[in-house]
Amino acid sequence: MLRWVSYLLVGFMLSALTVPQVWAQAEQPSDSLPEQQAKGLSQTQQMQAQQTVSELNEPMYRPLIERYILDELQAVRKDQQALRAEYVEKIAHAQLDTADRALGYTTDTMNNLFILITATVSILVLVGWNSLRDVKNKVEDIVNTRVKAITEEYESRLAGLESQLRERSEEILNNQKKITITNEIHSLWMRANLESDFGTKVEIYDEILSRKPEDVEAIAYKADALLELGDIQEAVVLCNQALEVDSDYGYAYWQRACAYAMAHKHSDALADIRMALEYSPNLRNELLHESAFASLHDNASFNDIVNG
Repeated sequence: MLRWVSYLLVGFMLSALTVPQVWAQAEQPSDSLPEQQAKGLSQTQQMQAQQTVSELNEPMYRPLIERYILDELQAVRKDQQALRAEYVEKIAHAQLDTADRALGYTTDTMNNLFILITATVSILVLVGWNSLRDVKNKVEDIVNTRVKAITEEYESRLAGLESQLRERSEEILNNQKKITITNEIHSLWMRANLESDFGTKVEIYDEILSRKPEDVEAIAYKADALLELGDIQEAVVLCNQALEVDSDYGYAYWQRACAYAMAHKHSDALADIRMALEYSPNLRNELLHESAFASLHDNASFNDIVNG
């Protein structure tokens, strides 16, 4: 609902910008009357032209709101692509920094080990070890043990970092897929609003539901289109399906009430009307304008609901 309100506000602002231009054009013929007289127009034709211009009450054209919306969607897609590139670049820099720190730490550790080895050898020689071969073997064991421990530690860290990067990449791909589906659904809603044939509307709503099966709004509007085509039973099934997904959706109760009223199930229709008004009080203004409720106009309970 908020989406359509925003569209109306944008259209109202653009229309307000074009109204002064139209009135300015409407005022120009009064200044150009001498030119028309110079072309040989009669006084009667000039008065008819002035009267036609003075009766203009609205702009002579309307701005293309659809084009504005499509441009905004294209800008959002470009921003998403730029954000993805930025994330990839930052991840690559993070990997390089991690590798540099690991190499630096390994180098420092090895230097410290060699210093330790030198000091140990000196001490062992002073203490009087019997063979340099024993010293060499002992040092190799110490170094191998230490290097293995360091290697295993950094392998585990790199494995964790790789897992995080994989999860982040999958998250970015899923978000991009969701944005693509959202853009497609938005385009289908615009097509449905511009379409006047109810059979085509049903096909468009089916395409929306194939991308988002639990869209209660699409289910309810499909039920509305089926009611216009006279398929009451299928419309009731769709309304029940929408209420299973969202039991607080008032418009689904409203459409089911329309179906019951067309099937002359007045008690069920009145019950659904009360539920629809409970969850969507703004529908009260449509009670007397809904053609499906024509059979209820003589019903006392319906009139009580209309009178509040």
